[in-house]
Amino acid sequence: MTGPARRPAPGADAAPVWRSARLALGTASALGLGRFAYGLVLPAMAERLSWDLARAGTMTTANGLGYLAGAVATAALARRLGVAATFRLGMVLCAVSLAATATSAHYPALLAGRAVAGFGGALVFIAGAVLAPTAVYFAGTGAGIVLSAAVVPPLLDQHPQRWPLAWAILAAAAALAAALSWTAAGPAPIAGADRPATPVRRLWPVAIVYLLFAAGYIAYITFLSAYLADRHASTVQTTVTWVLLGLAVIAAPTLWQRPIRQWPGGRTLGVLLTGIAGAAALALLAPVPAIVIVSAITYGATFMAVPAAVTALVRATTTPKELTGTLSAFTIIFAAGQIAGPWLAGALADHTTSAATLGWTAALCAVGAILAITTVRERPSPGPHGSARPAMTSTPHE
Repeated sequence: MTGPARRPAPGADAAPVWRSARLALGTASALGLGRFAYGLVLPAMAERLSWDLARAGTMTTANGLGYLAGAVATAALARRLGVAATFRLGMVLCAVSLAATATSAHYPALLAGRAVAGFGGALVFIAGAVLAPTAVYFAGTGAGIVLSAAVVPPLLDQHPQRWPLAWAILAAAAALAAALSWTAAGPAPIAGADRPATPVRRLWPVAIVYLLFAAGYIAYITFLSAYLADRHASTVQTTVTWVLLGLAVIAAPTLWQRPIRQWPGGRTLGVLLTGIAGAAALALLAPVPAIVIVSAITYGATFMAVPAAVTALVRATTTPKELTGTLSAFTIIFAAGQIAGPWLAGALADHTTSAATLGWTAALCAVGAILAITTVRERPSPGPHGSARPAMTSTPHE
């Protein structure tokens, strides 16, 4: 103690939440619009461009490759430009890439656009995770999904040729998100942004679980609309399913912040991955509208909590000087899973049925849940500078 405790200024408690909410426009853009909205546009693109599911899945693989490249580059860019500038650069790239996707029907150009969206998304996600004071940051993904679900299915219903317009609208939303989040990203001096240490070896069980999660979860949200279309789901059903999924993502930080803080280990990861596996299996075994909606809500309430839980473990075992580099390393692992998962799930579905994509998610996340419970320590060992810190309740540089 260096002096008497001071009473927080009026509104001090709200300030971190408000800043995190503005930074959450980053996950709304990078993930909700830049990654997951593709699943809503996919049926129209596949119909108009004569894609099979393997080619459709390759688009998500390209996004994963871009995400991988962005994860590799983030630590270096943060050292050179600063974390705030890295976040802003990623936001601009997300908006530009979505706009570019609206301008061409050529497969290579579309692959390039998805890759750039992934690159920008990685910059946003990692830099925002370092900057954001609270778990509200992760809820932004849900807001992006809700917006996409409210706009895309009605726009494309009976008019698949409008898919470029859908991307143009998403690009405009991403540009607005960049403008509104611009000042929330800085100025913010980040301790240790000059040191890209990545002590992943002591967290290798978490890394394996994260890889399985990344390869598994992405198939559900990539192919959900295609799965519904194969079962002749109405536009209303598709819209409601996705909106409720997005609302569940928004609610997830409130649901999971305490368990993540109190049990930053295998127990929480295992429960989350079990929830994702169960959600996919539920829709697979009982594909009726009400059950699919329950599946989507369960999925939405759990899948974005996994990165939050992994971020908790990283913060709890990593010094501030190592944080950006370690988060980048885990994002590389995550990206590697996302690269393989959609293409493999799509190829499997082409030789069976679209339901195989849900089976893929259920199987990989179930294995991840078992490994999390059996191999990830319940209480992470403290980092080199002291006791383990709870994640997503404070900034790494405070």
